[in-house]
Amino acid sequence: MQTVKVWDLPTRLFHWLLVVSIAALFITGKMDDAIALHGKIGVFVVGLLVFRVLWGFIGSTYARFLQFFPTPARILAYLKGEWRGLGHNPLGALSVFALLFLTALQTGLGLFSFDEISFHGPLSALVGDDLAVRLTGWHQTLAYVLLAFIGLHVVSIVFYKFVQKHDLLRPMITGRAEVPENASSLPAKDAGIPALLLALAVAALALWAACGTWIPEPPPSAVMETPAW
Repeated sequence: MQTVKVWDLPTRLFHWLLVVSIAALFITGKMDDAIALHGKIGVFVVGLLVFRVLWGFIGSTYARFLQFFPTPARILAYLKGEWRGLGHNPLGALSVFALLFLTALQTGLGLFSFDEISFHGPLSALVGDDLAVRLTGWHQTLAYVLLAFIGLHVVSIVFYKFVQKHDLLRPMITGRAEVPENASSLPAKDAGIPALLLALAVAALALWAACGTWIPEPPPSAVMETPAW
């Protein structure tokens, strides 16, 4: 066996920062006195997701979406045991895209939420309180759907580790995977510093937009003057 570079450092940092952030969101979402922190973590996740989406087009070899997009032909080849490659296998790719989509949808709903007590999502002023309350209900329900998919993702990793004897976790930590010496898979090619700076800059812009600081303050309510008499 030989070790081959698969995951670059930005991809691995994104993965583990997202894991920690989602865990923190589930915890703080159940704590009334931590709801403000919950909102800030949600905004941070927006930046993470925007970075990953852009990195999926300009990142290193196996981080690019086209490299592991689960086409029907790839899925069929994998089910037949004929798929060979590094990075996400076709079924794993389905899980990745599903988790990215659900996390983005869940985070987006949170940005426009209003709990009818004290918390306003940073962009809730754009939709009004009535719609914001409705979006909050969807946000709370979708959390359990996302949790179920995360559970399925973890079970799959355990299955591959102990049944298929294929460690998916270690490469996401070290960046390197073991492959047979006669394998034709090439090591990942880094995207370079300019691509990384571009992805970070766009992610920072997304963070600023998600914070809602650019939304004008509502005009002050008219104050009725007390008659002199």
